Amino acid sequence: MANYTLEQLQEKALALLRQLIATPSFSKEEERTASHIARFFEAEGIPCYQEGYNVFARNRHWNEGAPTYLLNSHHDTVKPAPSYTRNPFEATIEDGKLYGLGSNDAGGPLVALIAAFLYFYDREDLPFNLIMAATAEEEISGRGGIEKILPLLSDIDGALVGEPTKMQLAVAERGLLVIDAVAAGKAGHAARNEGDNAIYRALRDIMRLQQLTFERVSPLLGPVTAQATVIETENRAHNVVPARCRFVIDVRVNECYTLEEVLALLRSELSSALTPRSLRLRSSVIGDDHPLVRAGRTLGREAYGSPTTSDKALLPFPALKIGPGDSARSHTADEWIGIDELNEGIRLYIELLKQLE
Repeated sequence: MANYTLEQLQEKALALLRQLIATPSFSKEEERTASHIARFFEAEGIPCYQEGYNVFARNRHWNEGAPTYLLNSHHDTVKPAPSYTRNPFEATIEDGKLYGLGSNDAGGPLVALIAAFLYFYDREDLPFNLIMAATAEEEISGRGGIEKILPLLSDIDGALVGEPTKMQLAVAERGLLVIDAVAAGKAGHAARNEGDNAIYRALRDIMRLQQLTFERVSPLLGPVTAQATVIETENRAHNVVPARCRFVIDVRVNECYTLEEVLALLRSELSSALTPRSLRLRSSVIGDDHPLVRAGRTLGREAYGSPTTSDKALLPFPALKIGPGDSARSHTADEWIGIDELNEGIRLYIELLKQLE
């Protein structure tokens, strides 16, 4: 394989990103983008493997016993926001910005990581191993994504998770706990003031939720937050007191609590029946002494706690979330990433990995 200059890697990354943008890849529908990525590796003479819609490859000169680092980002996207004014699948460049669905989240970080992988792929004297994984279903935290290939990978010493962080170091990430709550009352006729109104029972719990504070506050992620985000009953008639009222609680958990602890605390405070949708998306933190964090700090990058959830939550080893682009643009209409951001991301990924040598 040829040894590419930084400029050549940037050109390849941009061309691949434009191809990915032009190919719809909603979660669970990533077959075509997985094929594009696999063909990209094949064109570079890099053997790759596919499990479901996940594509991964290893550096050529694998060194048994050396540390192994995972480079990971996703190629699925959310559906375009209704307020798009552009064709979300047309990768257009204007004023130094590349527009298109998934350009920022997380196409830019993905192709930048792939470019960095290309840079190191053929090195015979590499003192560490690299696995590049382009994965599916991140946007829905699906089980067909990164979790599907983890058993197929080697022991991992750390990961770079490509998400738009302005190339700063997201060392900690909030966990996500979504809870379906059901307040139970008793049906009755509204005109006769009968029954036990389940809406009022739900509202009392929601008010309690609003007043509830979690004592353990993280210096990186702040306090645990819990918000009621959906409320509904099965009633369609205006004159029936509802017997059941369902509501949803969105809880963002810092690293000071386990999800089980938060769930137990809420069950002790609220009278509604609480059922968690998942206990998989845990808060995570990577230590300041980890080689990836030390490498990032050497390059002048700043560490922070991220309020958003990514595949970092599903990795059973230390992971640093970092990538070009801005999280504030994710899932917004007319999504874009700066060409200069993309180019700088590739350069910084390479420099960060060089620090591990």
